[in-house]
Amino acid sequence: MIKRLSENVSNLRLLTRSCSLYSSWGGSAAPPTYAWKVAGEDPSSQKQLNGVHAFQCPDKSGIMAKLTECIASHGGNLINGDVFVSSQKQVFYSRRYQDGDSQARKIYKSEGSPQGKSSQDKGDLLQPSIDKDGLLWTNVIKGDFSNPVFQGEWPRVAMDEDFGKLAKMFSAQKSIVRVPEIDAKFKIAVLASRQDHCLVDLLHEWQEGKLPVEITCVISNHNREPNTHVIRFLERHGIPYHYFPISKENKREEEILKLVGNTDFLVLARYMQILSQNFLENYGKDVINIHHGLLPSFKGGNPFRQAFDAGVKLIGATSHFVTAELDCGPIIEQMVQRISHRDTLLSFAQKSENLEKQCLAKVIKYYCELRVLRLGDTKTVVFD
Repeated sequence: MIKRLSENVSNLRLLTRSCSLYSSWGGSAAPPTYAWKVAGEDPSSQKQLNGVHAFQCPDKSGIMAKLTECIASHGGNLINGDVFVSSQKQVFYSRRYQDGDSQARKIYKSEGSPQGKSSQDKGDLLQPSIDKDGLLWTNVIKGDFSNPVFQGEWPRVAMDEDFGKLAKMFSAQKSIVRVPEIDAKFKIAVLASRQDHCLVDLLHEWQEGKLPVEITCVISNHNREPNTHVIRFLERHGIPYHYFPISKENKREEEILKLVGNTDFLVLARYMQILSQNFLENYGKDVINIHHGLLPSFKGGNPFRQAFDAGVKLIGATSHFVTAELDCGPIIEQMVQRISHRDTLLSFAQKSENLEKQCLAKVIKYYCELRVLRLGDTKTVVFD
């Protein structure tokens, strides 16, 4: 195990995940990571914080250099990151996660440390990674990153301003900075129909603090009775429930838009209604959907029965961004599970529903952690 030499300064730590077409990275690589202090606080009393920066812009030479220069100029220190290079889309993507103690750049002797090297040695930046044997050190990028961590300060507002300048410089489509323990949580509204499994699981995950969101309301085209478990849960936590009877002639979209205008994104937890192009354009933010993986083979009513009778051996769930075309938005996550001849119709349906719950919860968490970036109109980049 690795013994840290000093714990006396708690810095804001930033782990960097980047994906880009920056050809010099040559595919998958790991750019450096960085750390800084929260401005205006006594170092001895600072709490360790995590933060994320996501950046997306047209690809060109020098983007990483400017990002790292911005970080270093505020006393930051790069620690870790991912790079993705697509041969089809000339777009640069970057995700950075903050992970910091002030000695994060120093490496300490252990069995996992290659020859007991220090990150202060020129030519190597050593990055800790976890495996079954514990904390090990792996060489992730070549270069001279031997400068010590600076005792600089970077006010939270200045982070947005500084990265905003880079966003303007590179005509970025996206530049987002989040420090979860400081920033407000993402606000979401959940839309659901009659089926409860995804909605109930989402509410319980939220209650346990596993989903970093604030649920502003639940909207449904199904009228749940006052004494049902969902309504009791929502009332206990002060979450409004809005029931809108929906017909082909009136989807109640204008009323729904008024309720969700202050949210950061929407979650469709088995909402069995199609959102129109007009709704999506007026909302103007991301909408995440979940559905079983039996489409398109088994459409219409009772797809579980159809698939079970057909003897399928593999089932799944798909979560994707919503577009005007039904279930054709960019896929974010898919999960699968095998089915055997021993499965009954009930166990078949339960396995499928469990996949939907797990898939949706993972996507919401990843989205809030800025791990999900769009790659064109049909694909996504997802940093695991």
